[in-house]
Amino acid sequence: MTRATINLYHLRHNLNVISAWMKDHGALYTVVSKVLCGHSDILRALGMLGVTSIGDSRLKNISTVKDAVPDAEIWYLRPPHLSAIEQIVALSNVSLNSEIEVIEALSQEAQRQDKVHKTIIMIELGDLREGILPGSLTKFYERVFHMPNIEVLGIGANLGCLAGAVPSIDQLMQLVLYRELLELKFKHKIPLISAGSTVVLPMVLEGLVPKAVNHFRIGEALFLGTDLIHGGTLRGLRDDVVVVEAEIAEIKEKNLVPMGETTEMSPFPSFVNKDLTPGQRGYRALVTIGQLDTDVLGLTPFNPEYQIAGASSDITVVNLGISNSGMAVGDSIKFRVSYAALLRLMNDKYIERVVIPDLGQFAEEIAGGKVSTCV
Repeated sequence: MTRATINLYHLRHNLNVISAWMKDHGALYTVVSKVLCGHSDILRALGMLGVTSIGDSRLKNISTVKDAVPDAEIWYLRPPHLSAIEQIVALSNVSLNSEIEVIEALSQEAQRQDKVHKTIIMIELGDLREGILPGSLTKFYERVFHMPNIEVLGIGANLGCLAGAVPSIDQLMQLVLYRELLELKFKHKIPLISAGSTVVLPMVLEGLVPKAVNHFRIGEALFLGTDLIHGGTLRGLRDDVVVVEAEIAEIKEKNLVPMGETTEMSPFPSFVNKDLTPGQRGYRALVTIGQLDTDVLGLTPFNPEYQIAGASSDITVVNLGISNSGMAVGDSIKFRVSYAALLRLMNDKYIERVVIPDLGQFAEEIAGGKVSTCV
């Protein structure tokens, strides 16, 4: 059997830990559900666990979020595009913005729908993703501040999302100073500084994030426990919320190094193991998952003795070592996943996705007080 399992107990654990961090910091946070690709059972479980703010970047997913968690505050996380303004206003409460023309369109549509649409003004701080240049912030805010049916909920930034630059205290302090400047000049409170994400959480744990940074958008840490700055798993979090099980279709003792001349003819990235020598032999298992299903580079076998040797579109080859570890055809090998691997898995139509326990049992346990909700 080849499947991805999502353990709701482990998800609950991570949610409780992160919620406690946010409470200690005095911050609000939005669960970023992009990686779920609109999986309704997991979204419903988040609602059962007390999640009240969810962000996504696909309108189809957001529609599923609204059905699964009707009372949730919905954040649209992709820069709004003009062709989808009507849907964005209809489906979301908050969006992240950096273009005056787009906010004007949001204002007009919000008037038409008789709604107030909230916005976070995104500021470019070095990651070179979306955001206005800091020098234009005052004029930009002045125009947005007076737009009907638009509420400036806060200012924000994306740090470490595109270029991979590690966030700094100086960048976060810049945002604090920018908010103070705007509030002083316009005599109006700006509630949020939304600059936190999974990449900032190690700084939170080290006490390096200013208290004024009071809103976080968190996805990867919740579902994978990842420490994006130091590597590994963040203190107290689980890295096994999602587990991939891939069935062994062949297992044989073979050479571990290809014979003859090799080229770069493979369409997929190669896996290099410099510890292997020509003529070395060991057991190799072929499992039923491939590059069509996920980013195989983002799979890590639970057994530390196992190493991925390579993958094609439909199969992955795993070196088991000098013995077969008691494994046989029909058994499964378990893998942890990276964010990129999980994103593709959840969007893959070929892989079964199983939520454990089933949602009905989980709901009963919550109702009976056997599963604690987030703090």
